[in-house]
Order: sequence, then C-alpha cells, then structure tokens
Amino acid sequence: MERKSHYDSILDRSNRITWQGDCYVDLQSFAPRSPSTKGESESRDSDWIHKHLQQLQRFMTSSLLGEALSYLRKMDLLSATEEAQVQTAGQLSDRVSALTNILTSRDPQGSNTFQAFIENSDSQVSQLIIMHDPMVKKHKEELLQRMEQHRDWDLVSQPGLNVSSRALLLVDGLSDLQQKEHDLMQVEAIRGGMRNHIRQLDLCKLLEPLTRVSLPPRVSLTVGVAGIGKTTLVRHFVKQWSQGSVCTDISFVLPFAFCEFNSTEKLSVERLVKLAFPHLTDPCLVLSSACRTLLIFDGLDEFRCPLNFSDATICTDPKKELSVDELVTNIIRGNLLPKAAVWVTSRPGVASVIPGGLVDRVTEIPGFSPNDIQLFLNHYFSEKDFPSKIWAHLESHKILMVMSYIPSICWIVADTLRYLLQNGWQDSLPRTCTELYSHFCTMKAEAGEPRGREPVKMEQLHGSNRKLLGSLGRLAFYGLLKRKYAFTEQDLRAYGVDLSTQSSLGTGILVREDSPICTAYRFIHLTVQEFLAATFYHIASKRAIFDLFSESAMSWPKIGFQNHFRSALQHSQQAEDGHLDLFMRFLTGLLCPVAAKPLVGLLALGKDDGSHKSWAAGFIQDLLSTGASVVSLRAVNLAYCLQEVHYTELLRVIEEDLRVGTLGGKLTHGHCVVLAYLLHVSPECSEETNLSACLNYTTVKCLLPQLLFCNSLRLENNNFKDDVMELLGSLLSAKDCHIQRISLAENAIGNKGAKALSRALMVNRTLTALDLRGNSIGPKGAKFLAEALKMNQALVSISFQNNAIEEEGARALAEVLQSNRKLVSLNMQKNSIRADGGRRIAEALKKNRTLTELILCSNQLGDTGTVALAEALSVNHTLLSLHLQSNSISNKGMAALTKALRLNRGLISLNLRENSICVEGAKNMADALRENTSLQELDLTANLLHDEGVQAIAGAIKVNRALTSLHLQWNFITSTATKVLAHALLSNSTMQLLDLQENAIGDEGVCFLAKALKTNASLQTLCLQGVSAGTAGATALAEALMVNKTLHTLDLCGNSVGMGGAKALANALKNNRSLISLNLKENSLGMDGAIFIAIALKGNHQLTYINLQGNGIGESGAKVISDTIRANCSDCMVKI
Repeated sequence: MERKSHYDSILDRSNRITWQGDCYVDLQSFAPRSPSTKGESESRDSDWIHKHLQQLQRFMTSSLLGEALSYLRKMDLLSATEEAQVQTAGQLSDRVSALTNILTSRDPQGSNTFQAFIENSDSQVSQLIIMHDPMVKKHKEELLQRMEQHRDWDLVSQPGLNVSSRALLLVDGLSDLQQKEHDLMQVEAIRGGMRNHIRQLDLCKLLEPLTRVSLPPRVSLTVGVAGIGKTTLVRHFVKQWSQGSVCTDISFVLPFAFCEFNSTEKLSVERLVKLAFPHLTDPCLVLSSACRTLLIFDGLDEFRCPLNFSDATICTDPKKELSVDELVTNIIRGNLLPKAAVWVTSRPGVASVIPGGLVDRVTEIPGFSPNDIQLFLNHYFSEKDFPSKIWAHLESHKILMVMSYIPSICWIVADTLRYLLQNGWQDSLPRTCTELYSHFCTMKAEAGEPRGREPVKMEQLHGSNRKLLGSLGRLAFYGLLKRKYAFTEQDLRAYGVDLSTQSSLGTGILVREDSPICTAYRFIHLTVQEFLAATFYHIASKRAIFDLFSESAMSWPKIGFQNHFRSALQHSQQAEDGHLDLFMRFLTGLLCPVAAKPLVGLLALGKDDGSHKSWAAGFIQDLLSTGASVVSLRAVNLAYCLQEVHYTELLRVIEEDLRVGTLGGKLTHGHCVVLAYLLHVSPECSEETNLSACLNYTTVKCLLPQLLFCNSLRLENNNFKDDVMELLGSLLSAKDCHIQRISLAENAIGNKGAKALSRALMVNRTLTALDLRGNSIGPKGAKFLAEALKMNQALVSISFQNNAIEEEGARALAEVLQSNRKLVSLNMQKNSIRADGGRRIAEALKKNRTLTELILCSNQLGDTGTVALAEALSVNHTLLSLHLQSNSISNKGMAALTKALRLNRGLISLNLRENSICVEGAKNMADALRENTSLQELDLTANLLHDEGVQAIAGAIKVNRALTSLHLQWNFITSTATKVLAHALLSNSTMQLLDLQENAIGDEGVCFLAKALKTNASLQTLCLQGVSAGTAGATALAEALMVNKTLHTLDLCGNSVGMGGAKALANALKNNRSLISLNLKENSLGMDGAIFIAIALKGNHQLTYINLQGNGIGESGAKVISDTIRANCSDCMVKI
C-alpha cells in the first residue's frame, strides 16, 4: 500500500488504473494528446480496435480473452451481464467481436484499457496481434523485389504464355518411368503427352482441400522434368501471393532453394529464417502455430545431401541446430513446424526419396502442347516469317519437336534457329540434338564478339572462349558424374572457370543466382551441361591415358579414342536411371562432321577422316543385335545415337515396313530396338501403332516395356493365344500404361486369356476402347470380363463380336449394364444370343442411362427378344444407336418397335437389315415416323417391303422432319414406289442419303428421281447401284445435275448407261460444282464413253473420286484416260 500511495502522489489517480495488483498503466500515454472534440477523441480511441480487429479475431486465444475479461470486469469497465454476453456469444471469433463491439460503443476508457492490456502483455499471441500486419507487409515488399530480379529471365523462357493459366496435373504418385529414366527420355517416350486419367488443378488451389470434407494438404510435392518451369512457377506463386491474389489465408510464404543449403552444414529453423529473410526480425512469430506459414523448398534435385527418412534424428525444437538434411527431413515429417504447410518441387527421379506416405498431394507440371509451341514462336519473334519456318522445320524433325515440349529447350531451339536464319543459313538448319547445341554454343560465343558487315568467322573467335569452353566442359562432365547441377564459386575456381573476363560464352551458358544465404551457378539447362560434358570427353578422350570417369589419375590405363568411347557407352548402359543417355547421344553426335563443324575455333577438334564415326556406328549396331531379351530404354537410346550420326538406313527400312504393314517375320532383336525407337518419333505411330500380323510371344515380350507408351495399339491377326494375354495383362496393369485404345481382333484368345485381361481391367485407368472381335473367349471369358467391367471406370467401348459368348455371356453383360456408368458402346454381334439373353439386356437398359450404342446383329433374338427391347426403348431415352440386323424379326417384332418409337425421344439410328419385315411392318414404321422426331438413320435393307410398304414410308417422309438417311436396298421395289418416293422428296428438306440399290426401278424410276433432284435441295448421296438404269435414266440424271447444287455422291455402279449416258453425264460435269464422287463401274461405257468423262473433268474442279472400272476400256486405253484425268484434275482419285 505504501508503494501504491507513492504512485498516487506522482500521477493523478483519475488518469491511472491498477494493473494486475500493484502494477499500473498510465492512460495518458494512450489518450489523444489534444483532441479537438469529444467525438474525435472517441473515434481515435476506437481506431486501434478497428485496426487490429482482424488480428484479434484470428490470433486471440481463449485464455488471453478470459484474462482480458477478468481484468476489464475488475476495473469496472465491463458489467457482469456484458461479460456473460461475451462468454455466450458462440465461437471464439464471435466472442472477440462481442467484446470489441461493447468497448467501441461507449467512452474510450474501456478501449484504452483493453489496448494497454494487449500491448503490455508479454505473450506471443499479443505480439502477433500487434506486429503481424507490419511484418507481413514488409515481407511481401521484400519478396516482390526479389521476384522482380528474375522477371526478365522468366519472360524470356516463357514469352506470351500466362503461367497462371497453365494448370497443374493432380497425379496419384510417380510412375516408374518418372523415377527411373532421364528427363528427356520421359518426354520422348510419351511424346510430350500426359496421363489421360488425371485431373487438372489450378495453381491458386494448390493448397486448398479438394472437397468440402477433406483437409488442406500439409506436404505438397510438385514434379517436372528439368526446364519444365518449376522455379518459374514458384516465383509466379510467390509474386501472386505477395500481391494478394492467391492463398490470402497464409500469413507468411518462405521460399527457399535447395541449392542454398549446400553451403551450410548445420542450421536451426529459426537461424534459417534469419539468414534467408533478415527483414523478419522475430522468426518465432513467423513460425508460430497461430500463423499459417508456407515453406517452399524448390529444386530437391540440386540438394547435395541425401535425405534419410528412416534414420534421421527426431527434433521438435526450432531453435536446435541440426545437419541440413536432418533439418529438411524433420520439417517434411512434421516433427518441426507441424502446423506449417510445405511445398517441395523436384525433378521426378529425385522426388522418390520422399516416402509417399508423407506426401499429401502430388502435382505435375505439364509440358508445352503443340499449340503452346506455336504461341511461343509467335510471341518470341518480331520477324513475321520466322515462326512458320521454324514450325515447319520442327514438324519435319520430330526429335526436335518432342524436345520443344520442354519450355526451356523450346527457347534454346527458337533462339538458335533465329540466329541461323538471321545469318542466312536456312539451308543448314540442325536436324539432330548435337547439331542444335553446337550452333547454340557458337551463337553464345559469338554474341559478344565485335561484328562488322561480314559475319565473323568461327576460327577468329576470341581465344579465351576456347579455354573457357574447355573449363566449362570439365565442370559439366564431373558435375554430371556426381549428379551435381548447382555450383559454387569455389567449384568454378577448382575447374578453372574464370567469369571475370565477362565472356559472352560464360554469361550466356551459366546463370548466376544470388540469395542472402549464398551465390549459386547453374547451366541454363541440364541439356547444355550434358552437351558441354560431351565436348570435354570428346576432346579429352583423344589424348587421355587414364579412365576419364575417374577424376583422379588412379585408374587402369585407357589409351585411344575407341577405348574411351567404349567406356562411356558401358557407363551409359549400366546407369539404371539413364542419367548419361543424352551425354552419350551428344558424344556420338560430335563424331558427325556436320555437328562438329560449328565448333571449329571453339574446340581443338583436329582432323577427322570419318573413321571414328563409321567405327562408332558399326559398334552401336552390333550392340543392338546382342542386347537383353527385353528392349529397355537404354537400348532405345542406342538407336537415338545412330540418328545423331545420320546412320538411318535401318531406321528407314523398319519405318517403311511399319507403314505398309510388312513387318511380319522380320523382327529380330535389333529390329525390335529400332521399332521401339520409332514408337517415340515416327509419325506413323503418333496416332495409331499398327503391329498387326507381325508379332508373336517372343516379340511381344521383347517390346513390352515400350508398348506401354503407345496411345492406340492395333494387334490384330497375330494368332495371339492365352500366354500373350498374360503379357498384355501385365502391360495394361502397369502404372505407366498410356494405352487408350487396343484392338486384339482376329486372334485366338480363349477364356484364360480373357481372365488375364479382366484382372488388368480391374486396375487399369487409361484404356477407353477394347476390341476383342473374332476370338474364342466364350461364355466363361465373357463372365470374367463382365466382373472387371463392374469395377472399371475408364472403358467406354468394348466389342465382343463373334466370340460365342451365348446366353450365359449375355446375362453377365446385362448385369454390367445395370451397374456400370462409363460404358457407352457395347458390341455383341454374332454371339448366338437368343430371346432370353435379349430379354436380360432389355431389363438392364431400363435402368442404364449411359449406353449410347448397342450392337446385337446376327444373333437369334427373334420377335420375343425384340419385343423386350422395344419395351426398354419406351423408357430409355439415352440409347442413340441400336443395331438389330439379321435377328429373324418379323411384323410382330416390328409392331412393338414402332410402338416404342412413338414414345422414344433419344434413338437416332436403327438398323433392321436382313430381317423378315413385310408390308405390314413397313406401314407400322410409317405411322411411327409421322410421330417420331428423333430418328435420323433407318436401315431396312434386305427385307420384304415391296412397293406397298415403301409407298407407306414415302407418305411418312413427306411430313417427317428428322430422318436424314434411308436404306431400302434389296426390297423388291419398282418404279411405282419410286415415283411416290420421288414425289415425297419434293417436299422433304431433311433427307440427305437415299439408298435404292439392287431394286429394279429401271429408267422410269430413275427419271422420277431425277425430276425430284431438280427441286430437292437436301439430298447429298444417292445410291442407285444395280437398279437396271440405262441411257435414258443417265440422261435424266445428267439434266438434273445441271441444276442441282447439293448432291455430292452418285453411285450408278452395275447399270447400263452406255456411251450415250456417259456423254450426257460428261456434259453435266462441265457445269456441276457440287458432285465430288461418281461411281460408273461396270456400265458398258466403252473407250469413247470413258474419254467423254475424262475430257469433261478439265472444267470441273470439285470431283475427288471417280470409278471407271469394268467398262471394257483395256490397259492402253486406261492409261490414256488416267493420264488425261490426272492432267485435267490432279486431285481426283481415279480407278480404271
């Protein structure tokens, strides 16, 4: 009390309040010094609360709020009722709002007291409330300044492309290809494509939950090959966050580069933050669990310390210093900073060191698409013709095109080709990787040289560049062996790299990056490091006496280029992850004079008589034929090496055999390797890989790993048995499988093979179309596959045609239709399915809402099965196409179908060919067509409609406005019914195809149709094959063609139009501009009639197909006519 009295004597008690017993706060220090009015004073007093309201709601804890309430209550600044009101307000943020509302609604003493309480508290929560916003603002400003330093390079590497619009790919994990292969080989194997069952994820949603009930990821891993844009993406994200565009709930984003950690041995989390971000004066607040903090670790592949997640020392103290690898391990594990989010980026092969169980989300950065490449070129060049020239060059050299899917390489390609075009070397543009990088290095060396009117000669380049290139090559080579991709200044000095001369070569090839922790250097792209490593080895191997793969001189003597080349090839083939693949390509490519020529003056190449090139090509070809039984990507890389030295004879032979389908019996091991290479680069394999009638068990086993990356596979007519299906089952089960369509038609697959396929389909997520027609899977095999289809969520089309699945198989597939929600096309043609099977399928169709095409041709459904299907059509409106050809359907079944068509609103195509539908059935169909508004294609070929039935349908066509295609072939129709049909065409405006083949309508019927063509403006295809038409009919058609502007296909095959009809048609062709296809096969035209047609084409430029076969022209006449047609109409395909 004496102490209290002492304080009272110093200050007026009215301006002081007690603080936790005998501590006091001077309210004068918080009151406005000279308020002009009471209202202004109250406003200023509440400003602090309004300013910090968001932080109060975000960081306030229940304990601190309770202390504040107790103190305000003690000071009589809060009533018991008001305290209870705050305590019962609900959630913590609601209670904070209730308190601040009370304090700001009354005189300023309560607000001042609350402010003083918070500001004088020593708790971390109070410090966060006060200091959070200023720290965040300062941090964002600092990050924006850092990101601005890299803006120019990011714009160069991806000009004209909106990084934020390029969505990430959400993947289940890393594939075997990604974990085990060289970056470029990954891109080449899949042709720059992506897995087709993955979903996209916008960058702004990277750290958000995927669903309303899921949690945000703590550890996110983003992978991408070297140069794909990982660091650019991180910088873009950091910039967006700093500008408040993404992840606004994150208080602090702390981006680190793994290469920064290589310069330190031990760190604590707090010291790491202090080193990297000196402006953050209190790391404890930044790392507080109350703040949401994101740690970004960019470039795991550049980290020199191996991460050991099994034996790392556990640490939970952010102040404790650990070895850098253990620090990173504990952060990822969540021992350190368990509340912080972590985002790691890495090349795929290195990312696998992080256990999958620790990673909550894996994303992948996609490469450029062809459209992206074109957009890049259009934005990169100011010269208008350069983009088109470079694009044409890339399209003709697929290796360069595939490499350009990587943005950084695309920039290298564009920059180099521009340099060559500007210097007038458009006739010597690079065709291989080695040629490209040779010109690139030459361009970088020449960039800083003085230039006059004449181009500088390579031999005259500054001498320092030669020494520097040698030093850079040595640094690159031994860095590559050690898997070292980021270098310190000490590394540069150790290998004699001197950048103090400001050489354009050094600054153009090495990128310097400064950070508060260290300075790092890296080659502008991994491929540049690999190329320079190859140049070093190429020069050094000609004079070295010890193994260059051993950096010290302590190794077995190795003398002569050939021995060193063998050694390099051996190391390359033994590297399981292929990290020396591209180095080996470059090393081989440098033996080609075309690739080495640009480097004259930069490298001491010496004279080369071509012997090394010939020897190396022969040596590699020998290796191709003696490799392992299974073609690996190491073996495929040998074929790439042959391409680099322009040894392409074997490649061309196999590619031609692949194109024309003559590979059968030719596939030795060496040929299989070349074929695997062609699967990567050949245009013949880009859309569809046709390996029909050329494979057996041995070759499939040999090629199996490379077939994984095909999009569409045709493996028809290979006599595959069940043992091959075991192999293909393992192929389709693989995580790396990219196959979307596969045809196994016309093989010998039984139920055991079907079982193997079914096991694969249960896990496969890529295959969308499977063709099994013409095998022997039987009912048992169908049941196996049906079980798989109940689980499979990818397959949309499957064909069981001609597999004898019978009733049992049909019942199993009917069960599939009741549960499967992906299948849209099911082909069960020619499977001995009877009425009961049809009934089961019909019951399933009543529930199914995804199937759009059902093919049941050539079965035994009869009227009973058809009636059941008709009942299903009454309620199913999603089925678009139904094929019931050759099912013994009579008028009874037709009556049920037409009744359903009156109700159905979805069916577009109905195939009823080769049944027993008579006049009554045709009349029922006519009645249905008057009401139905969806059916567009109707095929009644080979029934028993006769004139009476067709006349009824013709009557319906007059009013129907949906039908576009009508097939009435083989229906015993005469000119009588044709006249009614022709009359209907006068008023019909939707019919596009009319097929009357093999009906004896004669000249009279053709004349009726010709008259209709003069008026009709919708018919595009008219099929009149074998209708007994003669000269008169042809003449009538010719007159119609003079005025008709819509008919583009006319088929008059198998008639007798003769020379007179040909002459009339020829005159019509001179004026007609719509007809593109004309079939006059077997029409007794003779030589003169054919010549009339040929000469007529001189004035006609629309016709693209004409058939004049079987007209008694003879070989010599055929040649004359063919030459005449080609001279007059070069684009027209002629059959004579």
